[in-house]
Amino acid sequence: MSKQFDVIVIGGGPGGYIAAIRAAQLGFQVACIDEWKNSKGGPAPGGTCTNVGCIPSKALLQSSEHFEQAGHHFADHGIGLKDLSIDVAKMLGRKDTVIKQNNDGILYLFKKNKVTFFHGRGSFVAAKDGVYEINVAGTATEVISGKHIIVATGSNARALPGAPFDEENILSNDGALRIGAVPKKLGLIGAGVIGLEMGSVWRRLGSEVTVLEGLPTFLGAVDEQIAKEAKKAFDKQGLKIELGVKVGEIKNTKKGVSVAYTNAKGEAQTLEVDKLIISIGRTANTIGLGADKIGLKLDERGMVVVDDHCKTNLPNVWAVGDVVRGPMLAHKAEEEGVAVAERIAGQHGHVNFNTIPWVIYTSPEIAWVGQNEQQLKAEGRAYKAGSFPFMANGRARALGDTTGMVKMISDAKTDEILGVHIVGPYASELIAESVVAMEFRASSEDIARICHAHPSLSEATKEAALAVDKRTLNF
Repeated sequence: MSKQFDVIVIGGGPGGYIAAIRAAQLGFQVACIDEWKNSKGGPAPGGTCTNVGCIPSKALLQSSEHFEQAGHHFADHGIGLKDLSIDVAKMLGRKDTVIKQNNDGILYLFKKNKVTFFHGRGSFVAAKDGVYEINVAGTATEVISGKHIIVATGSNARALPGAPFDEENILSNDGALRIGAVPKKLGLIGAGVIGLEMGSVWRRLGSEVTVLEGLPTFLGAVDEQIAKEAKKAFDKQGLKIELGVKVGEIKNTKKGVSVAYTNAKGEAQTLEVDKLIISIGRTANTIGLGADKIGLKLDERGMVVVDDHCKTNLPNVWAVGDVVRGPMLAHKAEEEGVAVAERIAGQHGHVNFNTIPWVIYTSPEIAWVGQNEQQLKAEGRAYKAGSFPFMANGRARALGDTTGMVKMISDAKTDEILGVHIVGPYASELIAESVVAMEFRASSEDIARICHAHPSLSEATKEAALAVDKRTLNF
């Protein structure tokens, strides 16, 4: 007889492991299945985020930021250095250590919360009398059974037709995190989050980086004013970004990669690079899930079809994270995981898609929540906007990083905050105040009236709120 569980979670990424822990907290017998392996073949829960995404990329961004600061900015502080060098192997080793700490942390949390962990690939076998049988293919194969199933199998990098990933010369986000030496020339296709972050890492370390983007506008999802400010900063740093290109044939040889493309003017061009990172989006990881065996509905892109509550077309089968509609963000997956666990328990789990923050961890960082000016103009909504530059912020001057601004947008009649957009130092941390404010439907006046510590970067948010009413105090 197979092992029986109340809830089985397929996938141990941010959506999956959090769903498993919350379900266990609510008193259910829970199993979580995850197939990620570390270099020794052991379990490595945490999904793309922990293993080849959010966590390792931030580790490399931090290392490369230190290198750039030492090489270009320490002298401003009176700190002198001689013979500055980068040990890429050691940098990658530190990144791997950070990954393992997170993997081990999740395994500890499973043990602490009495979640049964299965290391292997989970797939549907059959549905009988309201119970689902799940096959676990690991070092050994076994079948377990559960009443509620949460699919949290995440996503995979999308490859360009004719240019498969070999993770040596043509790289996905995975290979981009394992480049063993600083390439002289690095190419990226896609000027999205992954492209900009990975481009920033290797540019800081000495690569000549060129980013090819098919869209005619830079960071189209970002507020236009913020995107322009960010582009100006990247151009100044030497990150070459070409917009409106059409990529043609890609040749992968022992010497490197050749990319034929047409630029925005319609001129034929060729980019010769040592390594090429392709970051053109991600696809749902549902191949091999066994959806067809139980009639689980997938859409034309292979994503699990769900309603607003993450319910699939089958009773007691749920899906969260990258494998369903909505932004492919780790924190969105986590919120859905918690909400589903609580819904299974008969509670009212909730995810507000309007207050999910977005962050790009470049330098300057870019972060936003809510709507931007382009969206508000398109829907014809009357609004007010105010901005405040970091060059007028005392803490930013002391940091030596005055790039960017905070921009706040509110409703013209009610003054409710509709969106906040930041480009500049620690934008990833500063955005949290605005997320809280919007979740409680605060007005710009509310933020303007709250006392902020001085000197702090957060004062720029207060000043942006004051700017909505055209009454900034320090600019």
